[in-house]
Amino acid sequence: MAIRRRPRGTLDNPVTLGWVVQKDQRERFIEIAKRSEISAAVLFEMVVDHLELTDQGIPPWMPEKNRDGELPIDRD
Repeated sequence: MAIRRRPRGTLDNPVTLGWVVQKDQRERFIEIAKRSEISAAVLFEMVVDHLELTDQGIPPWMPEKNRDGELPIDRD
């Protein structure tokens, strides 16, 4: 199985992710990428590009942010 990678030199503004994460989650992410036949970097970009967000700009499975001070929208 050949892993599809982005062609070299095709990124506009490349950066290295420097986050420290749990080893199990990192390995799971890499395994998902392998099963998808893409690199982990490409999978990360696809996840970000396809992540569903609420009107507050956060994933729907995250606790809703405090709405105190927001004006109500009249829907009539």
